[in-house]
Amino acid sequence: MRTILLLFLFTISAWSQTGNLTGKVTFGTDELAYGSSIIIKGTQKYAIVNDFGRYDIKGLKYGEYILETSSMEGQTRTTKITINKPNTELNISIERNDARSLKEVVLQKKTVKKEITEKGFSVNVIDTQEAAKRNIQTNELLGQSVGVRIRQNGGLGSNVTYNLNGMTGNAIRVFIDGIPISTYGSSFNLNSIPPALIERIEVYKGVVPAHLADDALGGAINVILKKGAKNTLNASASYASFNTFQSNFNTTYRDKSGFTLKGSGFYNYSDNDYEIWGKFAYNILPNGQKVYIKAKRFEDAYRSFGGRIEAGFTNVNWADTFLIGFNASDDYNEIQHGQSMSRPYKGRFTESDAQVVSINYTKKDFIVKGLEFTVNSVFSQRGEVVNDTVKYNYNWFGEKVIGLHGEYVLTPYGAQQDRPMILHLNNKIFSTRSGLNYTLNENHRFVFSSMLYSFDRDDYDEKKSQLERDFQQKRELQKSIFSFAYELEAFNSRLRTNLFGKRYNQKTEQRTPVLINNNTAIEEKLESNNTTFYGYGLATSYFIMPKLMFSLSAEKAIRLPSEIEIFGNPGENQSGNSSLIPEQSNNLNVGLRFGPYIINNHKFGFNGSGFWRNTKDKIVRRFSPRLNEALEVAPSINLGKAQSLGYEASVEYSHKNRLFLSMNMSQFTSRSKDQFDKNGVQLENYNKQFPNEPFFTINGNAQYNFKDVLQKDSQLSLFYNFGYVGAFYTNWLDNEDDRTPVQFPHDLGLSYTFPNKKFIASFDAKNITNQQVYDNFAVQKPGRAFFLKINYTLNKF
Repeated sequence: MRTILLLFLFTISAWSQTGNLTGKVTFGTDELAYGSSIIIKGTQKYAIVNDFGRYDIKGLKYGEYILETSSMEGQTRTTKITINKPNTELNISIERNDARSLKEVVLQKKTVKKEITEKGFSVNVIDTQEAAKRNIQTNELLGQSVGVRIRQNGGLGSNVTYNLNGMTGNAIRVFIDGIPISTYGSSFNLNSIPPALIERIEVYKGVVPAHLADDALGGAINVILKKGAKNTLNASASYASFNTFQSNFNTTYRDKSGFTLKGSGFYNYSDNDYEIWGKFAYNILPNGQKVYIKAKRFEDAYRSFGGRIEAGFTNVNWADTFLIGFNASDDYNEIQHGQSMSRPYKGRFTESDAQVVSINYTKKDFIVKGLEFTVNSVFSQRGEVVNDTVKYNYNWFGEKVIGLHGEYVLTPYGAQQDRPMILHLNNKIFSTRSGLNYTLNENHRFVFSSMLYSFDRDDYDEKKSQLERDFQQKRELQKSIFSFAYELEAFNSRLRTNLFGKRYNQKTEQRTPVLINNNTAIEEKLESNNTTFYGYGLATSYFIMPKLMFSLSAEKAIRLPSEIEIFGNPGENQSGNSSLIPEQSNNLNVGLRFGPYIINNHKFGFNGSGFWRNTKDKIVRRFSPRLNEALEVAPSINLGKAQSLGYEASVEYSHKNRLFLSMNMSQFTSRSKDQFDKNGVQLENYNKQFPNEPFFTINGNAQYNFKDVLQKDSQLSLFYNFGYVGAFYTNWLDNEDDRTPVQFPHDLGLSYTFPNKKFIASFDAKNITNQQVYDNFAVQKPGRAFFLKINYTLNKF
């Protein structure tokens, strides 16, 4: 017992012989050096200078160290420091360069990613700095990342889903600063938010950390918006094929008192009148014969605009951040067809708007030292109108279909997709995420996070009878998720382990009017549900060598059905299913990260991982190959057991900080594992690959930078991208007529940065070989397109 006590006291004493290093980094004596990096040479310790010019490195053992301070805008400086007390303050001054050093830009990218990637999760951290200069949408940038497949039903503004390592749809949750993106409305989405407004994108695959408390069964995409407190203004505008126009701006102002004001906005428009052709594009003659055509999409326009303003205080005594924000957005979206391209629509469209109020508060050393408190609360009022009243059938030339006897052919139910409707959906959403993070010392950290989500929808259809309109339909959903995590760092930061548990609860209730007594009376149909589940997991990483990291992560994950899956949404061609039950999955990732290594002027790195997903009660969108059914709205259903198994790999190379090459690939099998139905009958689909899933993808990127082109201190950058997608079936029938061709599109681009670094002009040619490209149910995406963009940045005012 005495030996154990002495050992315990010795351990406490060892922990106490550490100190914290803090300070300020400036250019000269006054100007704060935002974004600079400080590395403790010979250790894994580093820090990034925050928006207030300060850095903080904790848990340094007593002794002498060498600090290397570098910046995108300044020269690298080496400083010696001795740590011999609990807290040491060191202010560092570096010399500003006249022009930015590309080498230091690359260092900055790697350093920002480091903290997240070393925790053991299977995660991509995507930097948007280069993409903000080009004609690249946020979804395109995501699609070039390893293990990520963007599933888009057409051009700008069309519905998008995401596939991460074989998990797709609502199994993937998307967040804006940790808040579910659905809170902000359909017009504020990743199609609308340009890379210029984004700091970085975190993509977690299979296993999701506790601080993103949500029911993300297959992974999560967390978009971190720019929060810089220095005075800056950025604006850009682009014009492209199909009459596509996009523009955005963002600005930040902060005075010496800490008062901070931020504003941003965007506007997007496209006719989306690109050509479609091939075996999935055809008109149907009155006798039922298919006639393959080449035609333009004629009623697929999209328009969205929105703005965001935040006001409050940053870096004051009582708060690191306190901001009250207001978002407003609006969009108009024409719907060209249903779930497939079998028949075009005319006159079916949606109009949406959203008003969002948010409060964001963060404070380090809250009440006690080492305790960090964050809360982000959002209230959203969203409206949507689905308009569908045109009763005629149309072909792909935009003409009314003529029958065998010369008459105009009417739709079966009096509208393009179903019955006539002018349906108003009024949504009220409240979402709040809070967290308490306590750092005991450099080795131990505790994380508690909670997410409360409330959804309330009222439906009102102008086309329904007066009796039905008098009865107000209600849709209510409440979801709460609590998570707790313990983080351990040991063996001089070579081992990091994260253990976590989660509790999920969801309550739903819907009231729907049902006509009775020959439509002379109405009664209320009430459906409700209350369910609770528990999940748990871990993520760990270990540095076998300083540049060789092994990672493992696993989770028993739960995914609760979403409000759209339960209640339906005609604007997204989806009917409701109140009988859905939660989806469960056991997820596993094993990975190896090698590098980056630098040999002379060559820099390279490698990352590879394998993954396994074993899913129960998998929720998928029902699809029927029969023509008449395929045109109507479809519900989500529970399929039963499924299993995904696959791997991904990526490699990066650069030479003399001018040539940059990268390539990644992902392949998986996703199979049904239900062998018998409820009656014991063998199922035909047992152990077959799930249809409508691109299961083999390769992405490649190349960039070369020329300096002093036409003007001194200018830079010309050339870009090349390609994406390969293996052929896949669109339904269970395995019919070659329903199999997509191999897809291999290529993109070229260039950008020119003027000497003052304020103006950047770029030109992009996408899908230059005009390939047929598909994602969902063989719905064709845009072919060859050209883009021109001007970007302006002002960093001092």
